[in-house]
Formats: sequence, C-alpha cells, structure tokens
Amino acid sequence: MQNNMENKKVLILGSYGMLGQELVKVFSSDEKYTVTGWDFGDIDITHFVDAEKKIATLSPDIIINAIAYNAVDMCEENDGEYAKAILLNAEVPLFLVNLAKKRDSVFVHYSTDYVFDGTNKSGYDEASLPHPLSRYGMSKWLGEKNVLSVEGKNYIIRLSKLFGKPALSEKAKKSFFDVMLHIAQSKESVQAVNEEKSCFTYAPDLALETKKIIEENAPSGIYHLPNSDDATWYEALRELYTQAKISVTIEPVGSDAFPRPAKRPLYSKLLNTKRPQIRSYRVALREYLDEKSEQENTVK
Repeated sequence: MQNNMENKKVLILGSYGMLGQELVKVFSSDEKYTVTGWDFGDIDITHFVDAEKKIATLSPDIIINAIAYNAVDMCEENDGEYAKAILLNAEVPLFLVNLAKKRDSVFVHYSTDYVFDGTNKSGYDEASLPHPLSRYGMSKWLGEKNVLSVEGKNYIIRLSKLFGKPALSEKAKKSFFDVMLHIAQSKESVQAVNEEKSCFTYAPDLALETKKIIEENAPSGIYHLPNSDDATWYEALRELYTQAKISVTIEPVGSDAFPRPAKRPLYSKLLNTKRPQIRSYRVALREYLDEKSEQENTVK
C-alpha cells in the first residue's frame, strides 16, 4: 500500500444497510477515495472462493465490513439461524481480515455492546473482557477474536443501538426511533423498558469517525464509538417524543414486560477512552428528526 491517502480504493460491504449507506456517502464525498459499495445482490460474501476473486479484481486499499447478522432472538431459539449468525458474524470477518492481510489492506469490522454481560454499572472500556449472554453476542465476540488473531492494520469498532436514515436493504431492521415514531401514529400510550442502559449510535457520526480513524492512521485494535450520553429505552423514547412534540403517554416498565428469548445486558455503556468524545445522541437525534421532517415536506 502507498503511505499517503491519495486515490485510495475503498470497498464497503453491506452498502445498503443503515451504516453502510452512510459510509458510502462520507467516503464518496472526498475526492481522495474511489468508493465501491457492494450488498447482497452484488456479492455472495459467504462463498469465499468466488468472493476472494471478485475482491482481488477490485484490489481495494481499504475493506470495510458493515455486514452483520442481527436477528438477536431468532438465533437464540433456532440452531439454523445461529449457524447463520456464526457464518456472518465470525467466519466472514475471519475470511475478510485474512484477505486484507494478504493484500496489505486496511480492514474495519463492527461489533456490539452485546459482547458484554452488563453487570458493570460503570460501563465497559475497550480493554474490558467480553462475556456475552446470548448466542448473538457470542457470534460477535467470536468475530472479534478472529479479527484480532490476524496481524495487520485492523480495526474493530463497537457500537450500540444504531439509528439513522432507514436502510436501503429490505432485509435490514428499522431503528428503535423509527419504530416508535410509527407506533405513535396509532397509540395514545406506550410502554418502554426502563432498563438495558447503554448508548445510542448515530450512523452518520459513526461513518465519519470511521473515516477519521483510518486517515489518522490510528493504532490497530478495538474502539468504542457510540454517541455520548447513555440512556434506557424509556429515557430515549421520552427524549424522542419531546423533541418530536408527540403527546403519547410513556409508561416505564421492567424488561420482564417484554419477554424475549435472548438475554440482554442491563448496563452496557461503551466507554470511549481512545478517541475524542462524539456528540450527544440527543443532538444527533435533533439533526435526524430535522432532516426527516425536511424530506417528508419535500415529498408532500
């Protein structure tokens, strides 16, 4: 690889996802990069032989893996789904990091606060020892270990509770905020879990921070890059409805009000000790709502 950042080829995998589309946007806006975005229809990343040939033909200087299996409860209950989680969250990252090493490319992989058990109320820094409670969390931790096992310019970026512009991919889940905005159209009152305290992550902010880490040639390793200010689901929903001027009543409840197959960590605040702090999720949420409103008015 060249030592400068001129005319770098960037490959973004999962380019139709909520984060992937923002990564494409932030790198494409900079003339130093030639950006290629691939999603499910462009490459079968699980067919390693064919995928390696296609990626080798592109010859990227930077490979960013925004592909992930995130059906948390489905893989907890179903062995077939868990196998998919292991494939996408653990085996694919190992394939990609080895490919990056072979090609001397920078590699970026994303992980989650669900690798922690949530027993530490003060939060988890980048050196904290993972102890996942769920199969999903385990699949993500295995992915982290696989990436860390390979030498090279490799970054693992942990995030939590992603939100932002809805993904272009039909397979992607909607963010908590978009789901609750939709629910508010037909409900006078809602319940929200006042537990599972962690941080929200705004996709455009994370994409920009990813670019900064690469450009600044930050040391390889694990990074925690959520937005500042932790919150429970209830606290975040109250913030959302206040900003959006929605008068729906919100009732705080315990997690037992919504039984789910997979256990969630009760306290999984990601402590960012390596990079400048990212703005509050409240500020990012205000920006998101403003942009959403502008888009809706334009359509009308």
